[in-house]
Amino acid sequence: MEIRKIYDLSVSLKTGMPTWPTQKEIKIDPVGSVLENGSTSEFLSVPSHTGTHLDAPAHFVHQATTVDEIPLDMLIGTGYCIRPKFSGTEIHAEDFAGAWASKYDNSIILVNTGWDRKRSFSKEFQYDFPGLAEDAIPFFKNHKPKVIGIDTLGIEPYSHSDFKVHRELLGAGIPFIEDLAGLHQLEEGKPYLIAALPLKIHKGSGCMARVVAMEVGGV
Repeated sequence: MEIRKIYDLSVSLKTGMPTWPTQKEIKIDPVGSVLENGSTSEFLSVPSHTGTHLDAPAHFVHQATTVDEIPLDMLIGTGYCIRPKFSGTEIHAEDFAGAWASKYDNSIILVNTGWDRKRSFSKEFQYDFPGLAEDAIPFFKNHKPKVIGIDTLGIEPYSHSDFKVHRELLGAGIPFIEDLAGLHQLEEGKPYLIAALPLKIHKGSGCMARVVAMEVGGV
């Protein structure tokens, strides 16, 4: 296999970055310096669901699969970027159906809304982002993607306070990647080798992940 090009789809983690509005702020503090101490490292104080991160089923489902238990062949595999046409904050089943192809079934699906380009401490970015409508739940249960990713702070709109999309799709064993970046780099409908690897936190509900898309050629 030849890797021809790699696209980084991850947010850089840094102190004071915009995150889910009610979440504790991330802090990254340097420990020592090369000039004064011979080496340096960083101390991180960060919620596990910060920046580009994976939601495991255990995030909303009691005693479900944790982040360290998700099979790697779900997190590494063929994936596609889709750009459903929608209005408002809800992306409905009919919007996804209009952007869907049969080859997308059972693959990794990355939903490009363009929202990452609005990244800021603003009501628009942190509260008014689009996400899956409740009527998209049966659509995705039927098409069975390995993982669903999106370039907003949440898989469903902030106004969905009951988190039904989270509960239903995580309950169906479909993990999420939230807060992706740079999906504009990918061609819609083109197959990529996707790798979305979170830290292996024992019994964790999720964790930050480095997500990349690769253009690959034959052996």
